[in-house]
Amino acid sequence: MFRSAWRELHKPVFVPASIVILVLIVFSVVYSGTAADAFDRLNSGITAGVGWWYVLAATGFVAFALYCGLSRIGNIKLGRDDEEPEFGVLSWFAMLFSAGMGIGLVFYGVAEPLSHYVTPPEAGGIDGQTDAAANQALELTLYHWGLHAWAIYVVIGLGLAYMTFRKGRPLSVRWILEPLLGRDRIEGWIGNVIDVVAIVGTLFGVATSLGFGIQQISAGLEYLGWIEVNNWVTILLIAGITALAIYSVVSGVSKGLRWLSNINMTLAALLALFVFLLGSTLFLLQSWVQNLGNYVQALPELMLRTAPFSDDGWAGAWTIFYWGWWISWAPFVGMFIARISRGRTIRQFVFGVLLAPTIVSTIWFTIFGDSAILRQRDEGDMLAADGSVDNNTSLFQLLGDYPLSTVTSVLAILVIIFFFVTSSDSGSLVIDMLSTGGKIETSKITRVYWSVVEGVAAAVLLLIGGSGSLTALQTMSIATAVPFSIIMVLACIAMLKAFHYDVATTPRYVRVQVREGGGAVTTEPTAAPRGGRQGRPGISATLAGLVPQRSLDHDISDGPDAPMVLAVHDLPQHAVNVHPESGEVTVAQNIHPEDPLGGETFETPEFEESAEAHERAIDPEKRKDADRDD
Repeated sequence: MFRSAWRELHKPVFVPASIVILVLIVFSVVYSGTAADAFDRLNSGITAGVGWWYVLAATGFVAFALYCGLSRIGNIKLGRDDEEPEFGVLSWFAMLFSAGMGIGLVFYGVAEPLSHYVTPPEAGGIDGQTDAAANQALELTLYHWGLHAWAIYVVIGLGLAYMTFRKGRPLSVRWILEPLLGRDRIEGWIGNVIDVVAIVGTLFGVATSLGFGIQQISAGLEYLGWIEVNNWVTILLIAGITALAIYSVVSGVSKGLRWLSNINMTLAALLALFVFLLGSTLFLLQSWVQNLGNYVQALPELMLRTAPFSDDGWAGAWTIFYWGWWISWAPFVGMFIARISRGRTIRQFVFGVLLAPTIVSTIWFTIFGDSAILRQRDEGDMLAADGSVDNNTSLFQLLGDYPLSTVTSVLAILVIIFFFVTSSDSGSLVIDMLSTGGKIETSKITRVYWSVVEGVAAAVLLLIGGSGSLTALQTMSIATAVPFSIIMVLACIAMLKAFHYDVATTPRYVRVQVREGGGAVTTEPTAAPRGGRQGRPGISATLAGLVPQRSLDHDISDGPDAPMVLAVHDLPQHAVNVHPESGEVTVAQNIHPEDPLGGETFETPEFEESAEAHERAIDPEKRKDADRDD
């Protein structure tokens, strides 16, 4: 079993990634103070030097996603044209949402809006703890958790789903750049480096989230008076959550992860519904509608704000941090949502991934964020002694003002646990795919290996390295977003090349009604107009002469008035020439664009099940092209 798992691994990716992870953990533990200082300086350098790039890139990803969803590109199926989605809409949404941001919503649901209310950005020109600050607090929060965040995931997820399920490439980040770089470079060291960076960023991203989750769970249990936090409690919490993640990842996506996702989304919905119904319900309804409007109105100004004249560090601490964090997690979340999105169209994928989580985020942050702000305005007891917001305990402080506070606090802890398990589960699965060269079905042993490494990394950093090491590696994870953001921009260019080729070579189907005296496109040479030459076979400016086929729809009668379905290819204007006297239509030869993937084939199960292989099997022209390439 171990030998079989070792043979499946892609050694040029697995070995370097494991070594880099081990070295970074040891370095951060042994030199925790030095590492923290170094990574703090790196974080400051990133904010000052490339913060503008993060802001521009994130907004560009939103434009890319909307263009793909709204244009004809949206009709492309992520799989064979006859495939149905593997998962139902509710299960699909629950999985992508839990993996993408679940634990973060619980951690920041109260803390972030409250922080923006108390300490708003200098660039906004608004004083803290005012009505204007309360409105702006939710604008900023939704900006960080809305369309921009999920557009970053769309870029990687869409590219992976298209290249794997439609074009038959392995499910690995490197293949998104094949239309731009070619197969030889992607299969070489460049592709290996891309996958190693993705693995390292993903693992430390999950480990850092586990650290946040453990801190909040421990703080909640201590807030309830049940425990006194110590190293043994931390070890037991990490061990228990890692054990759940291992069980889930071994069970597979269709069993463990789907059920866990559905469970924690249900628990999160119950918690939100409880606060909504027992809190200021009417106030929250009014706030949600206003928050939606404020977000839409503020988005054009916020999406390009870099605050060059401000020196309060707010942009680096929040916006730049989030964009780098989401980019560093893009390989993980993008690959996972690609894995569960087979059979959907690009339009369904884009708007499902963009809109559904954004809408739920507006509801979640309205319920918890506005409730916390309202309580701070009325009672003034949501802040720590020094006037700051405690991220770990602010949620439990809010729940303490409601009936059954102990029950709801325990429910919140369970939500945090289950959200982390699904993140760890999907993270381990994605890392395993990368380390095996993009195989969808991977060994259970290697899945367990990565789950254990995540748990061990978090435990070592929390117990030995301390919070300084955790902060240092969190910053390191953000730093990996610098090169990966460039990869993502190149991925957008590569995907547009592939999408445009797909659109140009895929016919549109139109239904026409043939009537006496009318015309249809003919497959025989057309009669020459008076004074003109005989037309070319298969081309006509009218619809004359085509006899309709028998309809497969028994409700439609055959005959001269029977409808037909025609496959239509759009032709570029410069390729069509109409004779001014005869009206004869001629089309230039070789008008199809060049295939950016070069007609490459793979001897893999993924390729055999892809739309590309299916089209080659039924399309003689594509078979000829493939034989000619071979």
